[in-house]
This record gives sequence, C-alpha cells and structure tokens, in this order.
Amino acid sequence: MADRQNDTLRTLIVDDEPLAIERMQVICAKIDALSVVGTASDGAAALRLVEALAPDLILLDMTMPELDGLSVARRLAARGESPAIVFVTAHDNYAVEAFDLDAVDYVLKPVQRERLARAIDRAVARRGQSKPRNSEWLDELWIPHRSELIRIDTDEVSRIDAERDYVRLHVGDRSYLLLQTIAGLESKLDPTKFIRIHRSTILRKDRITGLRHDGLGVWSVELGDEEALRIGRTYLPKVKAMAGR
Repeated sequence: MADRQNDTLRTLIVDDEPLAIERMQVICAKIDALSVVGTASDGAAALRLVEALAPDLILLDMTMPELDGLSVARRLAARGESPAIVFVTAHDNYAVEAFDLDAVDYVLKPVQRERLARAIDRAVARRGQSKPRNSEWLDELWIPHRSELIRIDTDEVSRIDAERDYVRLHVGDRSYLLLQTIAGLESKLDPTKFIRIHRSTILRKDRITGLRHDGLGVWSVELGDEEALRIGRTYLPKVKAMAGR
C-alpha cells in the first residue's frame, strides 16, 4: 500500500547492473512521489522482495540473466494483486509484450529524471483504480520515437502496413515504425475493430466505406476520397463476411 502519510509510492528498483541501480536511486531521490524501499539485482530476488516489502511500484529492468523482467512481470500478474510496473530498459523492442502485461510505462535508458517523473505521474494516477484493461486485446501501443516511447491509443490507428520485421502504424497524417511482425500484432488487436485485408495490410473496419469488384476475381476495399486497397485472395472471404456478402 502507498504511504498515506506523505502519499508516496513505495518503490522497488530491480536491475542487474549496480551502477544502474545507483543512478536510479539518485534520480528517485529527486522525485517526491517515490520512496525507495529496496533494490534487487535479479528477477528471483525481486520476487522475494515483493513478498517481503509489498511495494506499490517496481522499476524493473527488462534484460536480466535467467529470470528477465518480462518473466518477473508474468509471475506477478499470475498472483493477481501485484505492484504497478514501469519497465526500464535500453531496448525498445519489447514494448508490445510489456503493455500486454499492463505495464504502467516503458522508459528507455539512459533514464532522464523528467521522463521517469512522467511515468510516475501515470502510476500515481492509476493507483487505487481497478485494472484499466481486462480485455485480451491491446488498447494502447508504445512506439519508439526519437529518444523515448510515445503512447498511441489503438483507436487512433487507421492502418497498419508490414515492412519486413516492422509494422508501420498510420495515425492521422503521421506514421510510426514498430519492431513487430504484422501477424504478431494482428493477434493482439480486437477483431471487432480491425481486419486484415492483405498479407501486408490491416485496417480499422470503420475506415472501410465499401467493397469494389475489379474483375477476374479481384476485389478492393474503398476507403473514401477515391482511395482503394486491393484485398488478398486469402483474406477475401473474411472481408466479404464482414460486409455481409
């Protein structure tokens, strides 16, 4: 439970690098909302200290030997009630897995106090609330952009295109690259909102204004403003079923 006297988050720092722990302790000391109650240098120790200290928040390194950050988060999630988690890592390619575990935030190293403070604000805002997402589907994505990750609500994504090992997310008039296969991301998106129309393309269903038969068994989806995208033969039955055809 949070310290109700000064309304701070009891915080556990977990990292396998002693210098990283020391740096995080220095940063946390400058954030009024935090009270560091312990540190751990590996995943197994982190789980033991969660039991012993009952922290409100874990600042959790992603890449550790043997039991890594994702494994620690999964074990805590399996217990039911668990601390809020902010992943802290030098790698940006675990963001989808992290938020599938309902992490509060995902902060890239080297950690800046201002960036960590924003993550703590999110943790404070969430404290005392029920888990915001019980669905198996992702409702937000965290995308590497410049030197940090930015939050994008999946409802803001209109189209997803495959680009080798990446996907490109189209959000309004901007687009962002995410290290994730299109099949992997498709499995995490709500099928009542998104549909795959081609091996390289996923669309929000509400973008589709109609279907068009181009002849010789070729079909396209119409998106308005005279824009149309071809439907792959493999995906045509599902797209037609969506349209009641």
